[in-house]
Amino acid sequence: MLAWSRACVDPALRAAVDTLPGALRQIAGYHLGWWDRDGRAVGAPGGKAIRPALVLLSAEAVGGDPVTALPAAVAVELVHNFSLLHDDVMDGDRTRRHRDTAWTVYGVGPAILAGDALLALAFDVLAGSGHPASREEGRLMHAAVQELLDGQSADLAFESRAEVELRECLGMAQGKTGALLGCACALGAAFGGASWDRVGRFREFGERLGLAFQFVDDLLGIWGDPSVTGKPVHADLRQRKKSLPVVAALTSGTPAGRELAALYSGAPPSGADLVRAAELVAAAGARDWSQAQADDLLGQALHHLRAAHPVAAPAAELTGLAGLVTRRDR
Repeated sequence: MLAWSRACVDPALRAAVDTLPGALRQIAGYHLGWWDRDGRAVGAPGGKAIRPALVLLSAEAVGGDPVTALPAAVAVELVHNFSLLHDDVMDGDRTRRHRDTAWTVYGVGPAILAGDALLALAFDVLAGSGHPASREEGRLMHAAVQELLDGQSADLAFESRAEVELRECLGMAQGKTGALLGCACALGAAFGGASWDRVGRFREFGERLGLAFQFVDDLLGIWGDPSVTGKPVHADLRQRKKSLPVVAALTSGTPAGRELAALYSGAPPSGADLVRAAELVAAAGARDWSQAQADDLLGQALHHLRAAHPVAAPAAELTGLAGLVTRRDR
């Protein structure tokens, strides 16, 4: 399913990126895994294409032709990669998808500009789709981007705050991840010709799935296998990120939560302290709680999908993709 999505979207995505000015095109193509730092073609991983798959399957699930939704799928993937380029700079991450991040290769400024170029290109692709409702769809994507930026802003602010409430962390995750997945599903349904009531159901499906995705992503940020995630183990703890399981542990009122708070209040943990911090998150019950939340959100997402009365075959594919998102190893 994901291979089908990637095969559908890649030619149009490459054609769009090829319209960028030379230096920005080079950085974008490197980030997307198409070539090395010198512009030579390579077959590096380019991501799982979950968001484009959601667009195409949502269009098909309302009875539309997924090919007509290709501009929306490309636009969503461009927005996603804009956010990743900026996220790597802000978090200081040096690896993504088992490669050096773009900012470590080309510099901070050029990587930021490449991200900006992808965001502008996303709106250009959507506006140029020729779809009758492109104005409304552009507004939908604009709102999702604003939520994404607000979520990322909150994520950064949390790093310098001693205390963060769980409800604040949930709101941050909803904006940072849920908004764009909701947008992907809504755009797909809209391009597939659905009524705006059904479009809203698909947005709700995607938003809840996105929040579940973030719960699982945060678990992988602590316990993920570097050989699969492409990032060091305990990466989020090393940066003292206020991720969902960490905030759940810190606000748990347990001895483990208090010990974790003491660790987080000092210098960035390393070595044995990182191992201990991970143990404390689990001991506070936050690891199990996070997976349970992801599972509950999956149930909510599937409820909204069923309420949209989707076509059976693509609905089954969407259900399978939702299961992958909440039980994944990379």
